[in-house]
Amino acid sequence: HVQLVESGGGSAQAGGSLNLSCSASVAAYGHGCMAWFRQRLGKEREGVAGVDHDGTPVYVDDVKGRFTVSRHDAGNTLDLQMMSMKLEDTAVYTCAAGRASCQDFLSATATELRTFTRMQYVFWGQGTQVTVS
Repeated sequence: HVQLVESGGGSAQAGGSLNLSCSASVAAYGHGCMAWFRQRLGKEREGVAGVDHDGTPVYVDDVKGRFTVSRHDAGNTLDLQMMSMKLEDTAVYTCAAGRASCQDFLSATATELRTFTRMQYVFWGQGTQVTVS
């Protein structure tokens, strides 16, 4: 059974920091890429950062140098440290496990992500709200 549960989130001031954590079932953690996605109000879901099974972190350009993603095999967790936050970081952040490389997964379009979901090529958590003001 694939299960992903996010924790953390909440509110932060611009320039501040916030941490997210994702707890994954063993079935989810065995996937190739564990990643964070976000969906801003009125926008499509987009990739943020992820870690491949070999431990390689991958970031989208918008968060490079500000966010740090880490994967912890001992606890089957995926963490996201967000620093120097901007107003535009406000979104619902969702943890995901995908049967692809993080590079491919994070760059997928919203349409592709929906297809991947139907094919059970990716699994999602429930999401957690992050608000920057």
